[in-house]
Amino acid sequence: MLPSGSYSGLLTDLYELTMAAGYVQNRFRARATFELFVRALPRRRNYLVAAGLEQALDFLENVRFSKEDISYLRALPCFRQVHVDFFDYLSEFQFTGDVWALSEGTVFFPGEPLLRVTAPIADAQLVETSLLSILHFQTLIASKAARVTTAASGRPVVEFGSRRAHGVEAGVLAARAAFIGGCEGTSNTYAGRRFGIPVYGTQAHSWIMAHKDEADAFRDFLKVFPEQSTLLVDTYDVHAAIEKIIALGRKPSGVRLDSGDVLTDSLWVRQRLDHAGWNDVQIFASGDLDEDRIAALLQDGARIDAFGVGTALSTSADSPNVGMIYKLVEVDLGETVRSAAKFSQEKITYPGRKQVSRFTGEDGKFSSDVIGLDEESFEGGAPLLVPVMREGRRLEKVEKDPLVTMQRARDRYLADRARIPESILALRTAEFPFPVRYSTRLEALHDQVRQTVAGTARIG
Repeated sequence: MLPSGSYSGLLTDLYELTMAAGYVQNRFRARATFELFVRALPRRRNYLVAAGLEQALDFLENVRFSKEDISYLRALPCFRQVHVDFFDYLSEFQFTGDVWALSEGTVFFPGEPLLRVTAPIADAQLVETSLLSILHFQTLIASKAARVTTAASGRPVVEFGSRRAHGVEAGVLAARAAFIGGCEGTSNTYAGRRFGIPVYGTQAHSWIMAHKDEADAFRDFLKVFPEQSTLLVDTYDVHAAIEKIIALGRKPSGVRLDSGDVLTDSLWVRQRLDHAGWNDVQIFASGDLDEDRIAALLQDGARIDAFGVGTALSTSADSPNVGMIYKLVEVDLGETVRSAAKFSQEKITYPGRKQVSRFTGEDGKFSSDVIGLDEESFEGGAPLLVPVMREGRRLEKVEKDPLVTMQRARDRYLADRARIPESILALRTAEFPFPVRYSTRLEALHDQVRQTVAGTARIG
């Protein structure tokens, strides 16, 4: 669970280790650059939100191979003929590379590097799997949260999805990513302690059902939480529950609708509470919500002040993966530097170290991006990739309070969201994607590498 010490080097796919053994044993000491990016947007997504960089950098600083890890590898059949040099390399392994990245909370698009790693080639290969896993998951959830919070039109959204997340750790990291994507808080108390995320909770139907009388359930809860009670009113009958609460004469901070006809019930509940003079009692809605249902409820005039979103958010249920990849783009052999690219059908990649430049229109909205070589600059374009690690060490001191880092990322996303064109911000698939192009120099390098490879690979 969210290790706070070293990470095992075995948190990788076997083929990363076999390639590393090949590099070490053959004394292939090139310095390589890999870039991590998304090839295409998931279904119904017009943009993505970068998240997970803090955990990725923590991994890179602390990944090691223990004696037990190395003993395990020695015993595997595929490593029986491998020279001792490889195991000596693992025993001393420490990531020493340089990293450039998009800051957390940055809105980005396909083809744009989320992370760029330059390191000895074996080192860069070994960290691939974990980097993909860490950045993929949090980017996936932050991007889903962005849609949900956009649909809520300024109303608070609380992440409720830990019980449906794909594992305990996933639930905690989903809470972190959802906060970056605009959520106000989480129901996960460990995430609250670990990251400082505001925590929220009400009561379950079991609390109501455990009492013989619903009014007693409300009264008992209000005794314990007189100032912060949000009472669940749909266990039996919403109208009857509201009347019982009013009859108690004890005003709660809010009531929660978790099922049934939420639209109709919210209208009646708001009217009844206002009639009782309880205008400041909030109506909180939950129960199988997603961005589409939230948008529909609000469009139809539902009187809801805040939302709790669980399964749809913590699993990104409608699109549970992002096609994130980690590809070699440059090999530095010392005397020569060779750009690398892939040309197989539908999996083409672009060579060379890259930078992304973002342009803004006269209306203050983002207008286009250019993906170019890292030494290129474009008048009026703001570079997005920034250096975050040199020789295996972070360039910025780690904040003692993790909420500071997360709040900065959340603020960055909200600032970006305010500048995204409305057609891209919409929940439906945009008719015209956000304009992203490759620079002329990058296109020329791509063609040059293709022609070089064509002679040996016999591609067209």
